[in-house]
Amino acid sequence: MKCGLEIHVQLETKSKLFCNCPTNYKEAPANTNICPVCLNQPGAKPLPTNEKAIENALMISLMLNCKITKDTAYFMRKHYDYPDLPSGYQRTSVPIGYEGELNGVRIREIHMEEDPGQYKPDKGTVDFNRSGIPLIEIVTEPDMHSPEEARNFLKQLIRILEYSGGARGEGTMRADVNVSIEGGNRVEMKNINSIKGAYRALKYEVVRQKNNMKRGIEIKQETRAYLESQMITVSMRSKENADDYRFIPDPDLPPMEIQDEEIEEIAETMPEAPYNKAKRFVSEYGIDQETATVLTSELDLADTYEEVAKEVNPKYSANWMRDELKRVLTYNKITFADSEISAKDIIELINLLLNKEITVKAGQRIVEKMPNNEKSPKEIGEELGLMGVVEEDAILNAAKKAIEENPKAVNDYKEGQKASINFLVGQVMRFTKGKADPGETVKILKDLIE
Repeated sequence: MKCGLEIHVQLETKSKLFCNCPTNYKEAPANTNICPVCLNQPGAKPLPTNEKAIENALMISLMLNCKITKDTAYFMRKHYDYPDLPSGYQRTSVPIGYEGELNGVRIREIHMEEDPGQYKPDKGTVDFNRSGIPLIEIVTEPDMHSPEEARNFLKQLIRILEYSGGARGEGTMRADVNVSIEGGNRVEMKNINSIKGAYRALKYEVVRQKNNMKRGIEIKQETRAYLESQMITVSMRSKENADDYRFIPDPDLPPMEIQDEEIEEIAETMPEAPYNKAKRFVSEYGIDQETATVLTSELDLADTYEEVAKEVNPKYSANWMRDELKRVLTYNKITFADSEISAKDIIELINLLLNKEITVKAGQRIVEKMPNNEKSPKEIGEELGLMGVVEEDAILNAAKKAIEENPKAVNDYKEGQKASINFLVGQVMRFTKGKADPGETVKILKDLIE
């Protein structure tokens, strides 16, 4: 399998690419964020290209290790007939960045485009609020060889876009996925607007192409639509080539020359890319690469970890944030930013653990209650009766009771079923209301049994 992606993501700007209309198209009533320019009315001329959009496109190109074009850049008209394009063409630039790389996947080019309107075929309506919002299109080489590789690449890409602050992330992503099996033609799949959707579309399409090849059916070069509700792809039309779009330079827009000084200034002031941040975490805080990758999966999480690491043990806090905090966020299906957990909260929790004011088990229960909770970790612990750690004598008595009441578990352990010790640890925890140290409990139980 060979897979290449064409990913469209909106740039973060207050106004559109060639006019002053606002870009908050989701909040505005239909067809209100519009003017003669973004509707391409006769006689309406575009303004010079939005400078913030150019800066954001350059920054993202640099964060994706692209070379920046030194030739004069300009916009072209890409012609196709669709209800969301009143002019019959879409303005798209020549490449701004080229020959980049991310996660072992080569990036062929990055260019800017204007977003079309939103066409709803089932209702026969078009909302032009989105028309003219600046986009970047990131085009990769066909370097991905499985749906899993494509999914990992998209996750890394969205993470970089979120770090950059210059793009609107997965919520505005629309991907065209090109895929072929050795011996067959290239098929392009459209209408994919999420990482999960791209993964599922690829899984289905690979199976479809393989089955057709086994039956001796030729794989046609075509464009197919991904129907997310049914998780299948259906044929739309034969695949266009560049000639079909009849590209011509747009005579209404002046060419742009990107200065070396501008590139240098953006490179010096742009945010630290997540892969660079992860490398720095490994060297600066002495944590492993896997932990650093998890902690840099969200910019807010990474920034919070840096605050925490200044106050408490960096390795200990990194492990807690990687394992327990991420477990709770994943279970609740929320981002760290959505959890409203602060660095102060995490520092307080870690100090409670390090000072042995609570057990590890109690800490796990407290962190589960922390998302969107106005109470501090200590207040949560007090409310749940989890404060305090029992003495070794109390653990010893609880362990003796657990062994006495559960002879089968003890016998299973003696016969080699070592996992049965976990059941006995659970009983000790129940007797001590979660205030026994798990490591100490295991040691005492083993000593008593053996």
